[in-house]
Amino acid sequence: MSENGTEKDPAALREEGNCLFKDGDFQGALSCYTKALKLSDTQSECAVLHRNRAACYLKLEDYSKAESDASKALDSDPGDVKARFRRSQALQKLGHLDQAFKDIQRCAQLEPKNMTFQESLRQLGAQIQDKVQQLSSTDARVQQMFSLLLDSSAQESDRHKAAQNLVVLSREDAGAEQIFRNDGVRLLQRLMDSGKEEMILPALRTLVGLCSGHQSRSMAIVNELGMERLCAVMGSGGEQVSLAACHLLQVMFEALMEGMKKDVRGKEEAMLLEPSRELRSMLCHLLDVLTAPAVSGAGRDSAINLLVKHVPRKSQRDPDNSLTLWVIDQGLKTVLEVGGTVPEATQGPPLTDSTHMSCSVLLSKLYDDLKSDGERENFSSLCEEYVRSHFESSGLVGKLRAIQTVSVLLQGPSEVGNQALGLSGIMESIILLCGSDTEIHQQVAVEALIHAAGKAKRASFITANGVALLKDIYKKSKSDKIRVRALVGLCKLGSAGGTDFSMKQFAEGSTLKLAKQCRKWLCNEALPPSSRRWAIEGLAYLTFDADVKEELAEDGQALQAMFQLAKSEDKTVLFAVGSTLVNCTNSYDSEKPDPQMVELAKYAKQHVPEEHPKDAKPFVEKRLSKLLEAGVVSALVCMVKQESPALTDACKECIARVFLAVVEKPEDRGTVVAQGGGKALIPLATEGTDAGKTKAAQTLAKITITSNPEIAFPGERIYEVVRPLVSLLGLDCTALQNFEALMALTNLAGISERLRQKIMKEGAVSKIEGYMFEDHEMIRVAATECMCNLVLSPDVQERFVAEDNDRLKLLVLYSGEDDERLRKAAAGTLAMLTSVQPSLCARVPRTTSHWLEILQALLLSESRELQHRAAVIAMNLMQAERGLAEQLIESEVLEILSVMTKGDAAEHNPACRAAKQCLDIALEYGLIKPNPAE
Repeated sequence: MSENGTEKDPAALREEGNCLFKDGDFQGALSCYTKALKLSDTQSECAVLHRNRAACYLKLEDYSKAESDASKALDSDPGDVKARFRRSQALQKLGHLDQAFKDIQRCAQLEPKNMTFQESLRQLGAQIQDKVQQLSSTDARVQQMFSLLLDSSAQESDRHKAAQNLVVLSREDAGAEQIFRNDGVRLLQRLMDSGKEEMILPALRTLVGLCSGHQSRSMAIVNELGMERLCAVMGSGGEQVSLAACHLLQVMFEALMEGMKKDVRGKEEAMLLEPSRELRSMLCHLLDVLTAPAVSGAGRDSAINLLVKHVPRKSQRDPDNSLTLWVIDQGLKTVLEVGGTVPEATQGPPLTDSTHMSCSVLLSKLYDDLKSDGERENFSSLCEEYVRSHFESSGLVGKLRAIQTVSVLLQGPSEVGNQALGLSGIMESIILLCGSDTEIHQQVAVEALIHAAGKAKRASFITANGVALLKDIYKKSKSDKIRVRALVGLCKLGSAGGTDFSMKQFAEGSTLKLAKQCRKWLCNEALPPSSRRWAIEGLAYLTFDADVKEELAEDGQALQAMFQLAKSEDKTVLFAVGSTLVNCTNSYDSEKPDPQMVELAKYAKQHVPEEHPKDAKPFVEKRLSKLLEAGVVSALVCMVKQESPALTDACKECIARVFLAVVEKPEDRGTVVAQGGGKALIPLATEGTDAGKTKAAQTLAKITITSNPEIAFPGERIYEVVRPLVSLLGLDCTALQNFEALMALTNLAGISERLRQKIMKEGAVSKIEGYMFEDHEMIRVAATECMCNLVLSPDVQERFVAEDNDRLKLLVLYSGEDDERLRKAAAGTLAMLTSVQPSLCARVPRTTSHWLEILQALLLSESRELQHRAAVIAMNLMQAERGLAEQLIESEVLEILSVMTKGDAAEHNPACRAAKQCLDIALEYGLIKPNPAE
C-alpha cells in the first residue's frame, strides 16, 4: 500500500497509533487515532478509536477529554469494559468519585475475576468513605466560622480570625463546596459591604477559592454578587483590595473561558447561563470601569490588565478572535479616551503613571490579534477618526488629547500610530507645542516627539528638524521634568547607529556627556519617579555605545538607583531597564560577519559594521561581574513578579536574555538560584516570545546541569522545569541548546521515577533516541547518558524489550566505540537493562557478530568504571542462561575474569567483585572447577 493510501486507511492509522502508544509517544498516538476518526465510517470502529484516545488522554493527564471519549465509546457499546474502566479512572481523577465507583462496580460485575477491577473498587470505596468523613468534619468547621462571623457580640479579633480560616477552607474542594452550599456567598457579600479592609480582603480571597477551576460556581457567584459590586470594589482606593478583587475577576474569567473549551459533565452540568454571553457581560462592565470617574487609578489599571489577559487569543492557531472584534466594536473608543487623557490639562478619570503604557499594550494586543487586512484597516480608521475629531475640535485641549492619543498609539500598534502621526497638522502642532511656555503642554509634545523619533516614516524628518529643537529645550528649560525628556529625545536620535561603532550620529564624546547627565538625574531622588524613569529610557538608547556601558557598570550608585526603580510601583520602567541590561550584557543577537564577505564589501565600498573594542568578551565579563555585585538578580526577579501589562512579551524576552548572560559562568549560578532566579525563570520559559522562552529554557538547563535540581527547584517546581527543557530538543534550536537540554534532563532522570514519567509524558524519549544517532559527538554522548538514567523506568525498558527494533544493537555497538564517555554511557545502559530485563540477555549475541570482542575490550579497559560495567553485563548474561555462560567461559573472558579477581585490593574493587560473582556462577553451572588453593 502506498504512503498516501496508509494515511487514508483508518485501520492502518489505528495500528500506527497502537505502535506509538506502546513506544510511549502518547501525543503521536493521539494524532493517529484522531485522523482515523475523521476517516472512519463505521460505528464500531469509531468506538474503538474513542476508547484508544481515552487511554492517550489518561496518559497525558487530560482527564476531561479522557472521560468524554470513553463516554462516546460506551454510547456505541455499553458493554465495552475497557472503555468503562478508562472512564472510571478519568472520573476518579476529576473528583467525581460516586460516578467513578458506579463504573468500576459495573466493570467488576462484567469481569468478576479481574483483580485490577477488584482492587480499584476497594480503593474507590475507601476514598468515598474518607470524603464523607472529611465533608462532615469540614461542614462542622464551616458552620463554626459562620457562627462567629454572624455573631455581632463576638470580639473583632475572633471574627477576623474566622474570616481568615474561611480562606484556608475554601482552598480545599470539600471546604469550597460546603461554603457555597451553606449560603456562604451571601455572608461573604456582607463582609465585602462592611467597609473594613480586614474583612473585605479575606472575603475576596475566599471567593477566589470558590471560583478557581469551577465554572458553574463562578457563574452563580458573578450573578449573585453582580459585576457592578465587584468592579466597585476593584475601583476602590485601597491598592490591596483592588489587587485582590482583580485576582478574583481573573480567576472567574479563567473558569468561564476554560468551561467554553471543554465538554462539561457531572457536577458542572448544572449551568443556567451560556458562558460566552456571561463573559461578554463581564467584559462590558470592565469597559465601563475604564472611564468611570469614581474608579481609582489602580482599579483602572487592573481593569486594563484583565482585558489584556483575557480578550486576545492565547494562540494564533485558535481561529476564533470574536472577543477581540467585539471589544474593538464596543470599547475601542473607551480605551482611546483613557489613553488620550492628560490629567493636568484635559478632563478625564484619574490615572497612574502606568495607565498610558497599559493602554498602549492593550491596543497593541488587540491589533496583533486581528486576522485580516480588513479588520486592521477598520481598527486604523477608528483610531484616526478619534484623533482627527479631537484635533479638529476647537481649543487647545482637543489638540493635546489628540497628540497624547498618538503617543499612546506609537508605543502600542506603531503602524497605526504612524498613520495617525501623518494626519494633517499633527506633526506641526507637536513641533509648535515643544516651545510652549506651559509645562504640561510642552511635556506632552516632547514625549510625542520622542515616540515618533523611532518610527521609520518620521525618523529622518525629526533628525533633520528635532535635534536643534531638543537641544534648545534641554539648554533653556527651567524644568528638570522637561529637560530629562528632551535629553531622552537626543539620546534616541544619537543612538541611531545601534551597536555599529562606525555609525555614530553625534560628535565624539557627546553620547558620554548625555549618559552622564542621565545617570545624574537617575540618582537624584528629589526628582519624581516618572522623571527618573525617563533617565533610564535615555540610557536604554545610549548603552548601544560600549563606552557608555563601561561607565554605567562602574557607577554603582546609578546601578542601585536603576534596580530600585525596577522594583518600584512604576511598572512603565520595566522595558527600559530590561533594554539597558541587555545592552550592557551584550545579550542581544549578533552574528559575526564572514571575513570573506567583509573583504568583498570593502572592495565594493559598501558599509561594514564595526564592533566596539570594549564589546569584546573580557569587557562583557567584567560588566556582568559588576552587575551581579550591584544586585541585578534580585531586580530581575522583582521585574518578573510584576502583575502589569507593562511586563510585555518583549520585556520578558529582555529579562530572559539577561538571565542567560548572568549564568554563563557556572560559579555565578548559585547566586542566581539563592536570589530566587530559579522560580522567576519558569514563567519566562512558558510565556512570551519564542526567543524569550528559548533563552529562559536554556538558562534553566545551565542551572540544572551544575546545581542540585532539588535545591534549585524545590517541591513541585522541579516538575515544571521538564517541559521547557524538552522544548530545547527541537531541530530549530542550536546544537549547544540541544546538548545542554540533554545534560539537564540526564540529571533530572536520575532523581525519581515520577520525574522520569514526566519526561516521558512530554514526549522527550523519542527525541532523545533520535539524538543518539546525532553526528555531533558530544550530543550523541549526552543523549546516551540521558537514556542510561531513563532506563531506570520500566516504561522505557519496555521500548528495548519490544520486538523488531535496533535499540539494543545500538547500545552494544556504542560500547565498542573509541569515545570513552560514549562507551561508559552505553555499557552502563546495557548493564542496567540486562539486570532488570533478563529476556534481553539472549538477544545480545544476535545484535552483532562482534559482541564478544566488544565485551572483552571493555573488560580489558584501563578504566575501572568500564571494567565494572562489563563485568556486570557478563554476570547478567551468565545468570540469564547457561548457554550464554558456556559461550563466555569458552572464550578468553574466563582468563580475563580470573586475572581481575587476583591482587591484594581486589575485594575493594567493584569490578573485581563482579568478576568473582561471574566465576561463582560458572562454578555453580559446573563449567569450571574450584581452585584448590582456595
